[in-house]
Amino acid sequence: MNSHPFRFIDAHHHLWDLEACDYPWLMAKGEQRFFGDPSPIQKNYLVSDFLNESTQYCPEKSVHIQVGTSKHDSLKETQWLQQQSPVPNAIVAFCDLSAENYQQQIDAQKAYSKVKGVRQIIGRHANEDSKYGSHTLLVNANWRKAMVYLTEQGLSFDLQMIPPQIDAVYKALQTIPNVKIALCHGGSPWDQSSSGLDSWQAGLKKLSTLPNVCCKVSGLGMFNNHWRDQDLASLIERIIDTFGPEKTMFGSNFPVDKLYRSYDNYWDCYRSAVKQYSCLEQHQMFYQTASNFYQMD
Repeated sequence: MNSHPFRFIDAHHHLWDLEACDYPWLMAKGEQRFFGDPSPIQKNYLVSDFLNESTQYCPEKSVHIQVGTSKHDSLKETQWLQQQSPVPNAIVAFCDLSAENYQQQIDAQKAYSKVKGVRQIIGRHANEDSKYGSHTLLVNANWRKAMVYLTEQGLSFDLQMIPPQIDAVYKALQTIPNVKIALCHGGSPWDQSSSGLDSWQAGLKKLSTLPNVCCKVSGLGMFNNHWRDQDLASLIERIIDTFGPEKTMFGSNFPVDKLYRSYDNYWDCYRSAVKQYSCLEQHQMFYQTASNFYQMD
């Protein structure tokens, strides 16, 4: 390991205050989610909780990703996050880009200085996607117009999808080539069989040909709850081989991934997985890509 202090941006994490906003999935007791049993994290998760996860790893900056409030509370979530300190430094907010008033929603979110992008989930898991109707967004006319408007407003889009959607996502993104895209959770490699991972990587390669798409190493514990270092390292190697250091960034997905391992476990594994890269390339992946993408310089 490099003996210099480790500077990093946590490019994907969450916070919530159950008294500040309505989070339906955090209130729903006894319901399994696509990532497992959420009951251990169905309580407040504040800045102090996040920063107390580790004495070894403290992010220099962080990016907060919308958590799944009720739609009517999406702006309230941003208002609450804007007031938090010293993190997050950037906010990826929720807007319903399929709605007729998408422009009004985007304008309202952009009024907050920390807001740098929007996430509206395209795919979580096939069962949940059919329940929420998220899989229909890619063919929604308002969604495409809203994506163009995001670009005009200088905002990015966090893309959470599942591998079977690759072709449809690629086709949609070709029609909106100027939108800055951060592919969440490494493109969600659910099928971790040999053939499943080969298919997933082929999809990543397709998306990587689009110059506006970056990839996040985050949330990988959701697809293998009992992961070992070598399991994550293999996925990380495939992602970096595909996107390159200049288009790869790292995030913890805490507290969701706290269900599986500690903050130290993740960042130890991340650092070990990229030790063959130069100091400059590691700095790119752990800091500069996220800083550039989310306009944190």
